[in-house]
Amino acid sequence: MTPSSPYGPPVPPDPPEGSAYEGARPTLVRMRRRRRRSLLLGLLVAATATAVGVTATRGDEPPADVAPTPAQGGMGVGGGEAHPVPSGYPSVGAGRFTAAAGGTSVHGTDGPLRRYRVVVERGSGQDADAFAARVDEVLADRRSWIASGELRVQRVADADVADFTVYLATPVTSERMCAEGGLTTERYTSCRLPGEVIINLARWQEAVPDYGAPLETYRTYVINHEVGHEFGEGHEACPGPGEPAPVMQQQTYGLRGCVANAWPYLDGRRYAGDVVP
Repeated sequence: MTPSSPYGPPVPPDPPEGSAYEGARPTLVRMRRRRRRSLLLGLLVAATATAVGVTATRGDEPPADVAPTPAQGGMGVGGGEAHPVPSGYPSVGAGRFTAAAGGTSVHGTDGPLRRYRVVVERGSGQDADAFAARVDEVLADRRSWIASGELRVQRVADADVADFTVYLATPVTSERMCAEGGLTTERYTSCRLPGEVIINLARWQEAVPDYGAPLETYRTYVINHEVGHEFGEGHEACPGPGEPAPVMQQQTYGLRGCVANAWPYLDGRRYAGDVVP
């Protein structure tokens, strides 16, 4: 009986020993066996390609609608090499945000009114109203930017009237948002883009190693630093060993001999270091 193959037409058996065909297969047989080998090889290559494709599309990237598209250009706490994301909070959320309810009264004595909105990423485990209350407390403080007497601030709920938005976003989402403006954060730092102050959840939850001050101090610093960029401030350097770090110093990447400081105004006067080019 002629054996059959699931991959092609039946292949005739080998010629019997001692026949005129022994040692020399007919041309048709060789062609059919060559076809079967090619088909088997093709199936193997296709299966391998499918497996590689599945692996390449896996990952922890958020959905495509993870963040709004910000304008180009901006300033962040700074770039740097990759840092691991510890456990205890999610590295990625839903990519959509919940806005804090209500608003505040106007804070400050004079100058243009800058209205801001506060939002928190869904799936981050954070409460929008609680985060907004902390942002409000910082920006309304007499040591914050309103101490200049040249601007006022107010939180609003309506995106249409807000001048900028303060985001609390997971490391993956914040990285993607900052990258839209050409900034590299390695899922580690916060950043600011025009109209968008983006606070990285990882830094909000644990500050940075060797900061030398409580978590609440770092939280105050990162709000004032990134909002400072929104108000037109650039980076500044440590004035000297043992001196307070200017709030516009990149304290997330080290104090450079200064000591932690979260406020732009100390003793009623603007405290600053040399401008970093």
